[in-house]
Amino acid sequence: MTVTALDLNQQQQPEVPQSTFNLLRRDDGIAVLTIDVPGESINSLRDEFIPEVNLMLDDIAADSRITGLVMISGKPDSFIAGADISMLDRCDTVADAKVLSQQCHQVFARLQGLGIPVVAAIHGACLGGGLELALACDQRICSDDSKTLLGLPEVQLGLLPGGGGTQRLPRLIGVMSALDMMLTGKQVRAKAAKKMGLVDDIVPKSILLQSAVAMAKRGISPRSGRPLKQPLPAKLLEATAMGRNIIYQRAAAQVMAQTQGNYPAPEKIIDCVRQGMNSGMEQGLALETESFASLVMTPESRAMRAVFFAMNEMKKETGAGEVQPKAVRKAVVLGGGLMGGGIASVTSTKAKVPVRVKDINETGLSHALAYAYRLLDKKVRRRHMRAAERDSLMALMTTTTEYQGVKDADIVVEAVFEDLALKHQMVRDIERECHPETIFASNTSSLPITQIAQAASRPENVIGLHYFSPVDKMPLVEVIAHQHTSPQTIATTVAFARKQGKTPIVVQDCAGFYVNRILALYMNEAAQWLLEGQSVESLDRALVKFGFPVGPITLLDEVGIDVGAKIAPILEQELGSRFAAPKAFDALLADDRRGRKNSKGFYLYGKGAPKKGKKVDGSVYRVLGIMPRDSVDESLIARRCMVQMLNEAARCLEEGIIASPRDGDIGALFGIGFPPFRGGPFRYMDSLGAKALVEELELYRQTLGERFASCELLQQMATDQTQFYPR
Repeated sequence: MTVTALDLNQQQQPEVPQSTFNLLRRDDGIAVLTIDVPGESINSLRDEFIPEVNLMLDDIAADSRITGLVMISGKPDSFIAGADISMLDRCDTVADAKVLSQQCHQVFARLQGLGIPVVAAIHGACLGGGLELALACDQRICSDDSKTLLGLPEVQLGLLPGGGGTQRLPRLIGVMSALDMMLTGKQVRAKAAKKMGLVDDIVPKSILLQSAVAMAKRGISPRSGRPLKQPLPAKLLEATAMGRNIIYQRAAAQVMAQTQGNYPAPEKIIDCVRQGMNSGMEQGLALETESFASLVMTPESRAMRAVFFAMNEMKKETGAGEVQPKAVRKAVVLGGGLMGGGIASVTSTKAKVPVRVKDINETGLSHALAYAYRLLDKKVRRRHMRAAERDSLMALMTTTTEYQGVKDADIVVEAVFEDLALKHQMVRDIERECHPETIFASNTSSLPITQIAQAASRPENVIGLHYFSPVDKMPLVEVIAHQHTSPQTIATTVAFARKQGKTPIVVQDCAGFYVNRILALYMNEAAQWLLEGQSVESLDRALVKFGFPVGPITLLDEVGIDVGAKIAPILEQELGSRFAAPKAFDALLADDRRGRKNSKGFYLYGKGAPKKGKKVDGSVYRVLGIMPRDSVDESLIARRCMVQMLNEAARCLEEGIIASPRDGDIGALFGIGFPPFRGGPFRYMDSLGAKALVEELELYRQTLGERFASCELLQQMATDQTQFYPR
């Protein structure tokens, strides 16, 4: 239990324990157990609570006056958001992790065996161990609030539900629905939870406790624990062992296609469900404990948990030390194109900050408004949002073709064409039209912020804010500080990006910044492999197998071959010859191959494309003057591309472009889809060892040239036998 110190009359008083679990006995026989972890904004389950819970259950079981129990949270927006993940890092052995799962099983079994109706009254986040606790109750009722979310997201940490979730969930909502929730980690809202039978009722938050008490008084509903609605094919399949085996086989095949076998948790989730449904809950729980404990100790889960902790750590930082951000009460976006429209949309709909979009013509402004409306209307159609809320958020976005209504803007995000003279004009316009403290944030993807700031009379207000496309989906933004950017500007921009729902990393100014810089060498190496005769399919397959969501050639088609061709010379000029793109790729542009955007790239689009999957446009080999032969093992293909990315990531740290290995890992994970189970480039380098990586780079240097020369930081680490993260 946690403790607090009370200061009365300036005298230090003894520390007084505060309980996480508080029981209120009502006169009508219903007891209300309120969960409220002292000093925390959300509730989480911890092993240190076990003795307190057991004492509370002893008290309830011994009191014959208690005829029903309601469990509810004392937090405003959280039932129980899950287990405290830091418990897992304290496990030194599989046996230690097994104890955690067994303790949960024992407590939840006691709760289920009280012999009185137990109702979970859910408002806010009910995730992981929180949902497993609710599943151990006889019935569940939740608020209709949009903050109420239910799910078992353990797979996203390389784990499986270790508190009985693999056993109780499929019995409650069916095998297919349960596997879908556990294998994806997706979270469902109240209405969806009610429809699938996960909760028994939904009510307004204002009457949640009252309704839960009434439910406990009525006793256990005969419908409790049964799926409310299930498609006929699912019912037929789940009715027999043979049918369920078909479900398990299909699920396993889908998991393998999506994960390439890189993640052990999904397969173990399927095994646990199969064991429980075929051999009984006791056998299922036993396998769940064994599987959970083994997963806790895997390198995949350790890496994914490290990412979780890094994300939480970054949320507490301003990006500028002790400097606190100023409030952003109004924003302006310059440019109503795809990027500008996306930036304006997340500003109004997620940050809920009034935003004024400025473009030179009404067409661009119409596109920006339509973009935001489509995203919101999709939520209305899916019943995730009311039409009135959509209209209220749209009202936050206004437009102009002149510099009208921009004087009071706290931040201006520029998203115009990549033309330095045009951006200089934007800087001068904003300094003239806005107040002296207005931040000018450029969304440039290639021009150095230092050069953009040269036109500013107040360069301390100029900063880079590099979003990734599509803005509404890509989580990362790079906040780029040049030499004269003030700490106040950095802190305010970081806070603004967070309000937009983004994960910001602060990087120093250089060509390509961080993400595009490490990506460029990786893409160049894939291009070299292609020119050496590897097929497009083998290149994409090799890097998807390594763990990327898409291969490098698919990515080039999606981003645009012309975009890559535009950025490459800038990187080569600023950073050196190792960034030189293969000259043969000029033939692609000469053949008007720009990728998906004009339906002409490495893959077929439009009428020639297959209905399912994708097919390489064979004529691309003729354009490049090559004949594919696929003579190299795909693991070697991936390795050569990766060492280029790793070496450049280390060089960025060496040059101070990124502040820490943590920031470099987060940037790669959320900016380019670096495989989460590897933890990011720096954690992956630690797993390889600096000495082994330097030796590998040297072998490539000797055979393929100086572009593989290892950076000084890696050489020093190899000599000193050090690593980026503490052992």
